[in-house]
Amino acid sequence: MFKKNFIILFCFIFLSFNVSKVKATEECFENLSRGIFKFNMAFDNIILEPLAKGYNKLPTPIRKGSGNFTSNISTLLSIPNSLLQGNLKDAGHASGSFLINTTLGILGFLNPAEKIGLKTVKEDVGQTLGAYGVGPGCYYVLPVLGPSTARDTVGLIADTFVDPFAHVTIRENKLFGISGNTLDYYSVKGTGAVDFRSKNITNFDSIEKNSIDLYSSFKSIYLQDRENKISNSKNDQDDWGNLDN
Repeated sequence: MFKKNFIILFCFIFLSFNVSKVKATEECFENLSRGIFKFNMAFDNIILEPLAKGYNKLPTPIRKGSGNFTSNISTLLSIPNSLLQGNLKDAGHASGSFLINTTLGILGFLNPAEKIGLKTVKEDVGQTLGAYGVGPGCYYVLPVLGPSTARDTVGLIADTFVDPFAHVTIRENKLFGISGNTLDYYSVKGTGAVDFRSKNITNFDSIEKNSIDLYSSFKSIYLQDRENKISNSKNDQDDWGNLDN
């Protein structure tokens, strides 16, 4: 087990070092990425979009509560990443938000923290690497997960080592055979994806309708969104909602 973790850590350091050499985003494996993109669009049309439309038909309190719950869980990943970036204020807000929403907010289904001004800035390891000056490296598309870069893929793997929720549901279960169930982690992530898709049905339809090259449009929006998050843009809306550009 130690050897396996050492190899993972070595790969993380090696990839981080090499990604840092590339400050501009380069298109890698474009033909393959376009093929995977077509697969992802088919997956979205057949599975994700119908789920999102069905989700939108749920009563508003259930839908909103589900979104609040998954958002509250994701706050756990923001706490260590804010600390790693030296953003003590954001780390404090995230910690306070999680504590209040988990207790007074009934496990996060309600969001009283936001009403008292504790607005959490979502952070992940990919953003932390970017904050340290690590360039995005190659751009490509992952099956089901969608657009990514070398830096963000490394970050995606590292997230499961930094995220306390992942430790409870995945790491401790694998390492010690205790605590949560791996299915819990992926169920929450999947619900979060459906919630995001349900909120952006009109936006996604607009992209498909107005884009000459849909692949390039998604690439542009993804890269801009990541750069804004890394620079902690004050824009309240992520770039998936800014489809007029």
